Amino acid sequence: MAVAVSEPAGAVAALQHAVWVRVCHWVLTASVLTLTVTGVEILMVHPRLYWGEVGNDLTPALLELPISRNYRHGGYDAATPFFDRAASPVSASRTFDIFNQNGWGRSLHFLAAWGLALAGTVYLLMGLADGHFRAHVWPRIRELAPGLVWRDLIDHVRFRIRPPTGGPHYGLLQKCAYSFVVFVAGPLIVATGLAMSPAVTASVPLLTLLFGGYQSARTIHFFTFAALAGFVLVHLVMVAASGLRRQLRGMTLGE
Repeated sequence: MAVAVSEPAGAVAALQHAVWVRVCHWVLTASVLTLTVTGVEILMVHPRLYWGEVGNDLTPALLELPISRNYRHGGYDAATPFFDRAASPVSASRTFDIFNQNGWGRSLHFLAAWGLALAGTVYLLMGLADGHFRAHVWPRIRELAPGLVWRDLIDHVRFRIRPPTGGPHYGLLQKCAYSFVVFVAGPLIVATGLAMSPAVTASVPLLTLLFGGYQSARTIHFFTFAALAGFVLVHLVMVAASGLRRQLRGMTLGE
């Protein structure tokens, strides 16, 4: 929702961010910052991604990330099979001191996830109820003409950024990016996070199956996070380029 602000005679009435938009924005900001720090810390403990239901250091990885000393360490004794057959699971003992800070990282990550889920739900329901998305976020069909999309893209690449207004006056690429975050990436990262929660999957096992297994949900969760991290970085650059002080006033005080 946008609220009209009276301007001097002859000026066009400006729009400011509604109070609920500003509150949700900053709760989500704090949650995302906490989730980013703790999520990276959790990933450092086991910087390997898999596809399917299970995966560990002794199984082939879909992707390995060089973000801690646990990356490709090779510090295992000879693997010992549990059973006398080719497909038997194996066990092996580590020969080095691993990086392991899973306890506080997972606890804080789960706590911050509630801030993301609750504030995101409030934002989504309020935006649908009062027409905020329809009026300011969803791009119109006529705006999606190839020529207009290309022109807006070139303007952003060349940093021809419109001055800030302190309200929800979004350009075409902004609308597309915000729609993607609110309706695709946001729900997906919450759903895959829930699919990795033992308490949730014990009650709703279908959720994990929906993503092809626990490790598949973890991999999708990571790539969704990477997309959101890219959005946040570009968002911060655009905010700074368009007028940081004015943007902050608009998103905090509504001026």
